[in-house]
Amino acid sequence: MPNRPVRDIIRNQEPITVGPEMTVRQAARLMREKRVGSVLVVEKGQLTGIFTERDALNRVLAAALDPDRTVISEVMTKSPQTISPNRPVVHALHMMHDGGFRHMPVVDGGRPLGMVSIRDAMGLELVRFEEEDAQKEAIAEIIG
Repeated sequence: MPNRPVRDIIRNQEPITVGPEMTVRQAARLMREKRVGSVLVVEKGQLTGIFTERDALNRVLAAALDPDRTVISEVMTKSPQTISPNRPVVHALHMMHDGGFRHMPVVDGGRPLGMVSIRDAMGLELVRFEEEDAQKEAIAEIIG
């Protein structure tokens, strides 16, 4: 099913959400417990950010911040790119590839419904993505 909607991927997901005042250590422990690479930061039911393994590494560990005193709102990616559950999975893959990130929140009216990750890119979507990416590169070479 090459045009499978994102909704199919998140159908059985329960979004892993945290508040902006949670500490980095608490978030990291939750991510370990839930076996996920990111959490959605939510205020009043609306997505305000995303905190990922990369954020923990680059914005906390590499910056020598104390994970017990640093709150998520200080180191999260604010206003991340999102995708609607009705969009095709291959569109999410293009957005992640072009943006250089591996997790994309799925939202409806700002309310988080789930998360699409690069790991979800299996089967036909991955093949289609690779074909479309090769076409983009070929066009870019022609255009100069």
